Amino acid sequence: EADAGEYTCDTGDRQTTAAVLVKALPVLFKHWLKNEEVEEGRTAVLHCELTKPNAPVEWRKGDTVLQTGDKYEIRQEGTRVELFIYDAEAQDA
Repeated sequence: EADAGEYTCDTGDRQTTAAVLVKALPVLFKHWLKNEEVEEGRTAVLHCELTKPNAPVEWRKGDTVLQTGDKYEIRQEGTRVELFIYDAEAQDA
């Protein structure tokens, strides 16, 4: 999208100008989330892979948006996105 704009070819005497529009591709899932089973007290890890690196994502449990803290850690590197759920308890299911 940073490449969008007007471009001009100028010969000195004459010039021609054209506009370039860049259509953003949608972010799709290359690898979907899979169900995870973990023993109580252990760390559960959910991960998926996107078609675009560093795309903005939001993790939710039900309607609650998750934030990195003592319980959850969100990692994103390139197209890989991970959610760590530490010290898993029954209510984390």
